[in-house]
Amino acid sequence: MVQHVGIIGAGQMGNGIAHVFAMAGYDVLLSDVNEDALKKALTKIEQNLHRQVTKGIITDDEAKDTLGRIKTDTTLAGFSEVDLAIEAATENEQVKIAIFKDLCPILKPETILATNTSSISITRLASTTDRPEKFIGLHFMNPVPIMKLVELIRGIATSEETYHVAEKFIKRLGKTSANSEDFPAFIVNRLLLPMINEAVYTLYEGVGSVESIDKAMRLGANHPMGPLQLADFIGLDTCLSIMQVLYEGLADTKYRPCPLLVKYVEAGWIGQKVGRGFYDYRGDVPVPTR
Repeated sequence: MVQHVGIIGAGQMGNGIAHVFAMAGYDVLLSDVNEDALKKALTKIEQNLHRQVTKGIITDDEAKDTLGRIKTDTTLAGFSEVDLAIEAATENEQVKIAIFKDLCPILKPETILATNTSSISITRLASTTDRPEKFIGLHFMNPVPIMKLVELIRGIATSEETYHVAEKFIKRLGKTSANSEDFPAFIVNRLLLPMINEAVYTLYEGVGSVESIDKAMRLGANHPMGPLQLADFIGLDTCLSIMQVLYEGLADTKYRPCPLLVKYVEAGWIGQKVGRGFYDYRGDVPVPTR
């Protein structure tokens, strides 16, 4: 039975995953090598809980109880007690593998190990651990407290028992799971990222401006936000990383990352998190950068 959950990585995804597990009554340990990242994560969780209280989704007491169930640490020492460990670090295969190498000797033999990767092979990541049969992909959507879906991805070695345990705790979180086979970028990003990449090509080729492309998809396809605004929200570095996984993993030129997307990442203009991407967020209102 899963009750104590450890999460590695206190960024946008990690703090959201900690939030939903704690709100569902799990004891949560959130770990990050950066003390500042942990402080920011707790502040973000507190803000999101306050927003839920204001909207009448949860009570003030429930928000306080949720925060009280989250502990933080800059080391992995406390992971010796967890029943489920979730890696939510940056979308870089070597970083993830290094974390698993440090983590596996600490975990109990029965502990399930999961990754929140949005594109990397679950089978390949599992093969670098001491428990491929207890390894599974849990791809939460961003922002985690709001989005209802979790993609559930089995590697070749993942056991049926591990899969069914994962189905149960996803349901307890109030989320819905969609089963995806272990192919590059799974379902959501296999469909979403090529659309974003095509929007960048549309900009690159001068078919439309940032503003006109986003307006066209918001009003013409009824998307809640335009593809370039969405790319900024996801992070252009993450978008590029997923396109590279698709391009290399499927060897099809239709997944070639747009050179303009590469250029923005090279410039460090990777979206909302740094204040500039396809929009400049440093003023009162976002302004297109192209």
